[in-house]
Amino acid sequence: VDDASPDPDIAPLLANWARTSPLRPRILVNAKNLGFVGSVNRGFAETESDVLLLNADTEVTPGWLAHLREALLSDERVATVTPFSNNAEICSWPLFCQVNPVPTDAEIVAAALASAGPSSYPELPTAVGFCMLIRRETLDQIGDFDQATFGRGYGEENDFCLRAAGHGWRNILADHCYVVHAGGGSFAPLGLKPGGDNLQRLLARYPGYNDAVAQFIAADPLAPLRERALLRYRALAAMSG
Repeated sequence: VDDASPDPDIAPLLANWARTSPLRPRILVNAKNLGFVGSVNRGFAETESDVLLLNADTEVTPGWLAHLREALLSDERVATVTPFSNNAEICSWPLFCQVNPVPTDAEIVAAALASAGPSSYPELPTAVGFCMLIRRETLDQIGDFDQATFGRGYGEENDFCLRAAGHGWRNILADHCYVVHAGGGSFAPLGLKPGGDNLQRLLARYPGYNDAVAQFIAADPLAPLRERALLRYRALAAMSG
């Protein structure tokens, strides 16, 4: 979805990609700028399949999409899947809830996570929106992102995940998958920062949300997975010289 971008290079770039990509993408152009939530909802309406949301400030690694798909198919009640990343809040690796530097050896990191051990697909209190695979059946049941409440963006993916959980769906981590996230780039030009009115709207709807996230962070159930992957990473990095 081209959200009425003012950059004159975007339209020819997308046209060339649509013409040459084996994915055969269809480019949707908004007549006016709708913001992230409105544009995503338009994309939801144009497909009958599962949907992947991927920020512009990400870098994918070998096998990433297959790994996300495997996680989604691991349980018919999975609504959303998020990978590990250097910068993904509760899904950050190797340091939890921190902005880790963008790795110079992302392929080795990805290989370490993919081969560290059997995937357990742990449950999360919410997906992290930088890279989020969404099951179509969940969308069909609970609806799309709430543009009326969350406007141009921030909080809409958390609201979606909490609505899904309220209907018995699960939000999980693909613990064998890694996607690099530079962070901050997508919303910075609009001046939208975490917090503010949208956070208050989210908490008004889900008063226990902050406590649930705080409990998850305190318990840190992902610690063994991160540590296992870190050991594997060190071994692979040593072998690569």
